[in-house]
Amino acid sequence: MPGPLQGLKIIELGSIGPGPFCGMMLADAGATVIRIERPGAHVDTRDAMLRSRKIVHLDLKAPGDREHLLELIKDADALFEGMRPGTLERLGLAPEKLLQDNARLVVGRMTGWGQTGPYAKAAGHDLNYVALSGALHAIGPAAHPVPPLALVGDFGGGGMLLAFSLTAAMLHARSTGQGQIIDCAMAEGAGLLMSAFYSYVATGQWRDERESNVVDGGAHFYGVYQTKDEKFVSVGAIEPQFYALFLQSLGLEHDARLSDQMNVALWPQLKAVVASAFKEKSQAEWCTLMEGTDICFAPVLSMSEAPLHHHAKARGSFVDVSGIVQPAPAPRYSLTPLARPKIPETIAYQDAAET
Repeated sequence: MPGPLQGLKIIELGSIGPGPFCGMMLADAGATVIRIERPGAHVDTRDAMLRSRKIVHLDLKAPGDREHLLELIKDADALFEGMRPGTLERLGLAPEKLLQDNARLVVGRMTGWGQTGPYAKAAGHDLNYVALSGALHAIGPAAHPVPPLALVGDFGGGGMLLAFSLTAAMLHARSTGQGQIIDCAMAEGAGLLMSAFYSYVATGQWRDERESNVVDGGAHFYGVYQTKDEKFVSVGAIEPQFYALFLQSLGLEHDARLSDQMNVALWPQLKAVVASAFKEKSQAEWCTLMEGTDICFAPVLSMSEAPLHHHAKARGSFVDVSGIVQPAPAPRYSLTPLARPKIPETIAYQDAAET
C-alpha cells in the first residue's frame, strides 16, 4: 500500500514556503493532493516540495473556475491555503460556506501571525515569525542572533505542523462526520518548537543568553569545529562516558584543564583548546577516528555531499526524481511504505474532478 494516507483527497491552494512543504508531506504519505495554480503559473518540476501532485490551473477570481473549485471541494477530505486573513472570504470561498457544502471538510489556514491579533493583517516572513516566538533570540553566537534558514518557521513550525493538524482533524472528521477550520500560525508553531527550552528556563537549566548553554554552542564538547583542510565536523559528547572517549580521540585525556567538563566559566578557554586540536587533522582523518563511535560525531556535509555519504546511501535517504536528487520521503512505515516520488503532473479540471 503506497502510504498510510491513501484514499484521502486534499485540495491545496497554491502558495509558497510552508504550503507546498505541507502538501509534499501529505502526498508523500499517500494522499491525493490536487494543487490549484493560477492560469499561466510556471510549475517547476525540479521543486521537491511540489512532487507527487496533480496540478490544476484555475482563476479563482473567475466565477466559472471558482465553481470548478467548489465541485472539487465537495468530496474532498481537506483544503488548505496560505493567503492573508480575509482572502478566501473576498473570493467567495469563506470556510464556513465550504463546510455547508461538505460538512466533513477540514480547512487548514496557514499564516505567519494567525487569523486574529494585532499583527494578523501585516506582511511578514519566516525570520519575523521566529523572532517573535523567542526562538531567534536563542540561536547564534553571543554577539548576535543568526537566521536558522527557514527551518523553524516556514517548515517546522509551519508546513509540518499544518500537515499534522490536518491529519488529526481528518481523523476526527472520519469518526464524527464533522469538519473544522484550523488557524495555523508560524509564530506559534515556532514557539511550540521552543517548548523544551521554555521548560529549561523555568526549571533553571537554561541561561537566556546565546552561546552560554550546552546545546547552543557555549560548551566545548557540543559544537562545530574547523579541520585542517578547512572543512567542519560536529561533536556532541555530553554524557561523561562519551566525553571521556572524545578527549581520548583528541589526545587530550591527560589535559587537566578539560577534567571539569561542566565548569561553564572555563568553556571559552576549553573551546579554544579543542579547536586547536581539531585543526591538526583533516575532516576525513577525524572521520576515520571518530565516525561510528559513541563520541556523538558527524562530518558537516554540504547539500552536494550529503547524498553521497555511505550512511545515506545505505538507507536510501535521498532519491533521484527525474534526474533531480532530493531527500526521500520520511519516515518509514512497516505496513504502508511510502511510494517513490514523482514529478508534479499538470492535469485538466475534468481529470481532477474524476480523481
